[in-house]
Amino acid sequence: MTTFVLIHGGGGSTWDWHLLVPELAARGHDAVVPELPIGDRSAGFTDFRQAVIDAVGDRDDLVVVGHSYGAFTAPLVADRLPVRLLVLLTPMIPRPGEKPGDWWGNTGYREPEGLSEEQQFYNGVPAEIVAEAPSHGREQVSAEWDEPWPPAAWPDVPTAVLIGRDDRFFPADFQRRVAADRLGVVPDEIDGGHAVALSRPGPLADRLTAYLSA
Repeated sequence: MTTFVLIHGGGGSTWDWHLLVPELAARGHDAVVPELPIGDRSAGFTDFRQAVIDAVGDRDDLVVVGHSYGAFTAPLVADRLPVRLLVLLTPMIPRPGEKPGDWWGNTGYREPEGLSEEQQFYNGVPAEIVAEAPSHGREQVSAEWDEPWPPAAWPDVPTAVLIGRDDRFFPADFQRRVAADRLGVVPDEIDGGHAVALSRPGPLADRLTAYLSA
């Protein structure tokens, strides 16, 4: 049994994974869903990493999944925990020493025009889930936004990038370019938008578990 460590994105919470966790369990796997201390104005990357380590406890055979901004946190635990694989899901892929606040300009990101926040983040998500989402969002006021990303290099752990073909927030062409530039990889792709864990949890669980035998 593998343990999937599911790290939410910016302004997110454990709720972001609530549909994926039972899908992984149905396939015989455990899931740990840390809640990062994004509401703590003093919390930085060290605190984010510790929150993940504390949630994992003594589990081993770990696949760490970082969604969106969670890709800044996922690699930080690779030198502290027995990580088998990193999966960056519709990710913000960091560079050593890069501040999260600088990532947008450094990657040449351009916000989609004419789309509401709901249309950018939740395309393909059932309406009842979209309606529930605001009550689970959290204000991100933590200190890591202006903190250089700590690792001197990408961790020596197998890393996969999985993008949504229908992502309106980080369009597929943009994600392919950033993945090639920063990790030298061609991303894997799945149908769905930025919140694919809410729109297509079953197919996402299939893709994640397929990595175990790749």
